[in-house]
Amino acid sequence: MKLTIYQLDAFTDRVFGGNPAAIVPLNEWIPEELMQKIAAENNLAETAFYVKDGERFHIRWFTPTVEVDLCGHATLAASYVIYNFGNFTEEIIEFTSRSGILKVSQKGDLLELDFPADKLEPVATPEAFIQGLGQTPLETYKGSTDYLLVFDSESTVRSLKPDFRTIAQVVCRGIIVTSPGENVDFVSRFFGPQSGIDEDPVTGSAHTSLTPLWSEKLGKTALTAKQVSPREGTLWCELAGNRVKIAGNVAPYLVGEIDV
Repeated sequence: MKLTIYQLDAFTDRVFGGNPAAIVPLNEWIPEELMQKIAAENNLAETAFYVKDGERFHIRWFTPTVEVDLCGHATLAASYVIYNFGNFTEEIIEFTSRSGILKVSQKGDLLELDFPADKLEPVATPEAFIQGLGQTPLETYKGSTDYLLVFDSESTVRSLKPDFRTIAQVVCRGIIVTSPGENVDFVSRFFGPQSGIDEDPVTGSAHTSLTPLWSEKLGKTALTAKQVSPREGTLWCELAGNRVKIAGNVAPYLVGEIDV
C-alpha cells in the first residue's frame, strides 16, 4: 500500500524552524497499529492522519510512542495540505477529533486554529518538577492534559535544563513552562518525556492553556507569543470566550510516498 506523505514546519515562515509535522491523508482508516508504526518511523513530534468525513475531516495525531488527544501544529500543517493539495475550496476547514470540533481558517498569509480553551486549576508543584527543572515556579496549574508552571522571566525559561527522567515521574501529557516575554507578551517551552518528546519545538495545543492565563494576567485578549525552543516559533493568540484562536505560518518541506 502506497501513501502520500507531507512534511511541513508549522509556526514559522521558513524551513528548519518551527515544529515539523508529518501529514498522511487517507481515503479510509488503516489499522491503528500501522499508524503508530508510521509515526515511530517518522520520528517527529507528531504525525497526523486524516480522512474526509462528509463536509468535515476526521483527524488523529500520533507521537512516536502514543496517540494524543490534541495537537495544534500538526492540525495547522494538515490544514495547509488540505488548502494547497486537497482541492478544497471552502473558507473554513472543520475537523472532528478526540477533543471535539476544531476549525481552521485562512487569515492573510497565516492559518488560524480555533480550539476549545483549556481550564486551569492552581495546584501544588510536584516535587519531581522542582528537582527535575532545578527551579521553583512562582505558580503551578493543572489543565486537562498538562501542568503549567509560571516563572519570573524569559531568561529563566530559556535557561532551564530539565532532567527528563525525573520530570517523567509525574503522570501527564507534558509540562508547559512560561513567563512574561521580553519582546512578546509571553514565552514558553514544552517538555513531554511522558509522551515520547523530551522538548516539543512549538506546541500549538499548549496555547489553549497559556492564552487564557496570560489574557487574565495582562488584561488583554490578543497576545503575541514565542516558544523559545532551539527551533523557535511565533504564535498570534486570541481569547474569544471559551475558544482560543491561534494563528501561524506553515513552511512546506517535502512531499513523498511511503510503501507500507
